[in-house]
Formats: sequence, structure tokens, C-alpha cells
Amino acid sequence: MNTQDHKYSRPEPAIRNMPLPGDANANGDIFGGWILSQMDLAGSIVANERAEGRTVTVAVEGMKFHRPVFVGDTVSCYARVVRVGSTSITVDIETVAKRRNLREEVTVTEGTFTYVAIDDEGNPRNVK
Repeated sequence: MNTQDHKYSRPEPAIRNMPLPGDANANGDIFGGWILSQMDLAGSIVANERAEGRTVTVAVEGMKFHRPVFVGDTVSCYARVVRVGSTSITVDIETVAKRRNLREEVTVTEGTFTYVAIDDEGNPRNVK
């Protein structure tokens, strides 16, 4: 499938959230696991729409943490389907932080997530 022709080929805003003090370490940096979970949620929204149903995360690869995220930043995840297989969907996700009290936006994290479409019994199913 040529993803250039697919309606999900451009990055789309998938989720936006603000980390709180409980999401940070003692230095005030947001835990990487919190960011990873936001990215997984964003990717699953796009994958579920493309699969027209339930998906599960089967792989996370190519994660790169470029800059820290701080309490009070607005964190936005942008997702783009880059590959569709018979049962799987691969999504590139870029995470951007808008710094609190500033107008600056910086890319903080990016990664590639793979999801598999499943049926009601949890078995892989074909992606339409």
C-alpha cells in the first residue's frame, strides 16, 4: 500500500495533555514512561481508526528522547500511519512540548509504534 495516497498519510494531532507534579522526578523532569504512555495512546487512536476496531501494541522501536518535558508544559502527540500490513499498522509519532509561559514549541520525543488489529477474542484479524 502506498501511504502517500492514504487519508492518514499526514501527521494529525492525536492527543494533548499537561503533565502534573506526580509525573515528574525529583528534578522536575517528566518521566519517560509518562511520555511513552501518551505516545502509545496517540498511536492507538490513529491505529484503531485505520483498523476500524480494536488494536493492541506489539512493538515500540526507534524511540528518541531529544529534550526533557517539564511540569506545566503542554504535550501534543502527532501521529501518522506509515505502513499497513495484513493485520498490522505502523505509526510514527512525534511529541511536541509547548513550554509553560513561553510560546516556544520543541520536539521532545519521536518513535515508531506497531499495532495489530484484533477481534473480540483477542485474535489477529485482517485490516480492512
